[in-house]
This record gives sequence, structure tokens and C-alpha cells, in this order.
Amino acid sequence: MNILVTGGAGFIGSNFIHYILDRYHDVRIINLDKLTYAGNLANLADVAQKWEGNRYFFVQADIVDQKKVLATLEEYQVDVIVNFAAESHVDRSIDNPYPFVQTNVLGTQNLLECARLVKVKRFIHVSTDEVYGSLSDCGKFCEDTPLAPNSPYAASKASSDLLCRSYYKTYGFPVIITRCSNNYGPYQFPEKLIPLTFLKAINDQPIPVYGNGQNVRDWIFVEDHCYGIELVLQKGEPGKVYNFGGNAEKQNLEVVKTILDFLDKPHSLISFVQDRPGHDFRYAMDFSLAQKELGFSPQVDFKEGISRTITWYQNNLDWIEDVQSGEYLKFMEKWYGKK
Repeated sequence: MNILVTGGAGFIGSNFIHYILDRYHDVRIINLDKLTYAGNLANLADVAQKWEGNRYFFVQADIVDQKKVLATLEEYQVDVIVNFAAESHVDRSIDNPYPFVQTNVLGTQNLLECARLVKVKRFIHVSTDEVYGSLSDCGKFCEDTPLAPNSPYAASKASSDLLCRSYYKTYGFPVIITRCSNNYGPYQFPEKLIPLTFLKAINDQPIPVYGNGQNVRDWIFVEDHCYGIELVLQKGEPGKVYNFGGNAEKQNLEVVKTILDFLDKPHSLISFVQDRPGHDFRYAMDFSLAQKELGFSPQVDFKEGISRTITWYQNNLDWIEDVQSGEYLKFMEKWYGKK
């Protein structure tokens, strides 16, 4: 099987490539990535060293580029597409929504059309729980919860989900949508809460926490998310949506304190900053459909997952230094340093 993974140099995409190549010896992965600030081929250095030109191939391209996408699909005789490619940071979408519409909406539409033209057998579109909006203190998102995105990022992902749905309904194209709660684990870019907290803590710097820190997220270890997508590849029904979650609802403040305790750092490093505009209060995922139809359940609890994650960052400080570009530092200062 030949699988095109878009956005494979990013956090979840690179973990998925490791996951699949380690478990399947009859699969070839074609990684198509634009290499934006969050895409890093160092995430796949060991993969390239072991399998480049045999079971792993890299193509630098933008998913909006119809000519390049079509050529890649035809050259590698792609059977399946797993679409991770996306602009994915809420704060950045508030600062400049344009790239989010360009990549997440127009890019997804281009991928769908190119895949339809060459008759790709299965198209997995990786989405997010943020398309559902915000929950109060009770309830969970299920697959038929109405979409109510509250940030430009979430709106762009909801738009791409609806395009995927339309390709199934209109053309009978075999699209499956997955929506997942907050991922964490190795290779996550340091603008996200867990790696940012780690980075600030080890340098004894103030750790920014939005508002009062009581916003709740359900956390899933990235390997469990990869497992869910693997099950969708094997058993997922075209036209359906599958939710994945980690059974680990935590307040943001609780997550930060857990990391500080792991690192034996004082809670006094926590610095409450002005809340994000339109900040969703709570996310929680009902993944009973994935349990029933796919056999999915998260395998890594939060305690184990956070230990594995922080230990990975401690052992890969060179990786963190490599991904901290001038643009990254400038953006972090703008959003977290002056509020």
C-alpha cells in the first residue's frame, strides 16, 4: 500500500509516519509537506536514514499546488491519503486568518479534487474537536454535535470538514473524517501548552496561563491518536466521522502544575495573562462510536503520557533549539510576553 501523508513533517504527521513504518513492512509512505515554521524534517531523520528511497519518500510541496499534488499522486501510485496538513495554532489564526483559509480550506479542496481525479481508494481527513465549539461543565461532543467554531482556525477546519462531506455526498468519494482532542507527545512545536511550559520551566521563566487557567481540555497521547487513524484505515466506513479522545480532561492550570511538579519547579513561575479572544471553555470527546465500530480505546493514561513526553523533551534539547527560529521567538513575545 502506498500512503500519501500530507503535513508529515509536523507534530502528529511525523509521529504517524514513525508509527506506521514501525508496524507495517508492506507500506510505503510519501510525505508531502510545505515545510512551514512547524514542519521539521529533523522529526524524521531516523526514518529517512533507514528507509529513504525504499519505504519513505519526501516531496516538498504545498497542498494548494494542483500540478504538484497530481504529479505526486500519479508518480507514486497513491492508494490512500491521510491529510494532516494544516495551519493549526489558534493564536496565529487570530493574528492572521489568511493562511488558515488558504491551507485548511483551499488546500483540502485541492487535495480532494486531485484524489478524486486519480481515483484514490481512501481519503482520511484529520480534523479537530475545536470545530464543535465550546462546552459548559457537562456533556461531551459526539459526531453529530452541530459545528460551531469560535476561532478562525476552528472555522477553517470546519469548512474543510464540510468540503470532505460534500465530496462523499456528491461524488461518492471515499472520505472519512476524524476529530481528535488535544494531542501531546514528542516532536510537538513549542508554541503549544505542554512543550511551551516545559521550555519556560527549565529556563526558570514565567509560564503564561490564559485567564484563570480553568479552561478544560481532553488530552490524548499522540501515539493513541495514531492508533485511532490506523483503525480508520483498516475498518472505517466512508462518509462517516469518528471522534477520538484520551479520557483525560484537565484544566490548563492543572496541566502546567503537573509539569512543574515533574521538573521540581515552583508554582510561582505561573503567570496569568489576558485571556485569548473567543477562548473556548471546555472540550470533551464522546468516542463511543470509534469504540463500537473500530475497537478504539486510549492505551496511554495522562500520567504515563506526560512522563514520556517530558522525558523526551529532556533528552532532545538540541531539537528544541533547532526549531526556535527568530519568527517563533518574535511571535511568542508578541502573544505571551507583553500581555
